[in-house]
Amino acid sequence: MNKVNRFLLMLIAMTAIMLMAVGIDKGMKFYEHKKWESEREVYYEEARADIAKMQATLQTLSEDQEALVSYLEEYELNGQASDNSISENMAEVLDVSGNSVSDNNAYSDQFFGNQVSGNDVSGNSISGNQISGNEIDGQVSGNEVSGNQISGNGLENTVSGNSVSGNSLQKEICASYEETIRINYGDKKIIAESTIDFSDKKIACLGDSITAATNLEGQEDYLKMSYPYQLGKVLNAGEVVNLGIGGSSIGRYWDNAFVDRYKEIPEDSDIIIVMGGTNDGFCASEKELGSLEEREKRTFAGDLDELLKGLKKDYPNAEIVLVTPLPNILHDMLRRDRKDLLPQSSFVAIMKQLSEEYEIPVIDLYGSGILDSHDAAVIHSFIPDGVHGNEMGYRYLAEHIAAELIKIEQSESENEPEMNQK
Repeated sequence: MNKVNRFLLMLIAMTAIMLMAVGIDKGMKFYEHKKWESEREVYYEEARADIAKMQATLQTLSEDQEALVSYLEEYELNGQASDNSISENMAEVLDVSGNSVSDNNAYSDQFFGNQVSGNDVSGNSISGNQISGNEIDGQVSGNEVSGNQISGNGLENTVSGNSVSGNSLQKEICASYEETIRINYGDKKIIAESTIDFSDKKIACLGDSITAATNLEGQEDYLKMSYPYQLGKVLNAGEVVNLGIGGSSIGRYWDNAFVDRYKEIPEDSDIIIVMGGTNDGFCASEKELGSLEEREKRTFAGDLDELLKGLKKDYPNAEIVLVTPLPNILHDMLRRDRKDLLPQSSFVAIMKQLSEEYEIPVIDLYGSGILDSHDAAVIHSFIPDGVHGNEMGYRYLAEHIAAELIKIEQSESENEPEMNQK
């Protein structure tokens, strides 16, 4: 009997020790979690302050081309800078004698190896560029042409009063600027040729400050400059709902997480555009990123998984489209001092994997080459604070998303007969 009692006492003691160990372990984890939460809040506030300073600096420098290029070169972040330069007229997106191509709803102007005819092109400075394979008819007068190579062109009619001289101060251009112009030309062409009717479509845009255009809120009617509003105009959509909130993120570790507010999307939405990831990148380390294997709550992988799963379940009749973030220079500037921050590509990879899993189409802004603010010319012309667009920047963004939506709708229309045959 004594042996039994001793055994029971030993068993009770061992159980108590094990429970105590488990309790201590849970207590330590709880303490570490609380400590991490507290430290993270301080970390995030510091990150926000740093981002605000960088934005203000770039906003100021965006007006001074030389100072902007010098600043970015100091950070070694001026993209793939070329030795070419381009004039203020190109910054207005090939503004010919006061007519801006981007605002031409006919989308009929032809560039990049096409014919531009019957136009009066005057008072412009074109510097350091290669112009080839074009036929230019009409009057070209009063222009300054500096350090350019012009080859394979037919120049007809009057070319007068031009000065060919050394280069004056112009802004540097990189691959991203040239790609942005080229891609926008293609987007306009897709839009002009589209037969897809969006007039009865309700589009909801879930996003952050880039969707909300909060950087322009000091201007009158600034919401009409936002990409959702301009998207609606470009597509002639029935209705567009802007659900952008400045400073919000996909995951729950920042503010106003998409996963916590997606149910604000109107139930009768036909198309739901989810564009985010920028603020996630400003704050997320490996711990916040999480993994697709675990998909824990309060991680990017876990919260995005929950978001997409919820959208598919709660909006079964809507076309859901996920949009990756634009590459932005502020992210890399922040990473110089915060070594635990991850590259934007880490977030994009998870977005693409989950969208494939849930069969959700992706508009990959990150990999598109459009509006990459690592290029000083892009900052100067389209994204003055390094992350948010001006009216023209949001116009280009709207046109690109519109063109991609058209391609998605066209692809699905082509696949419908195949599905019906099966």
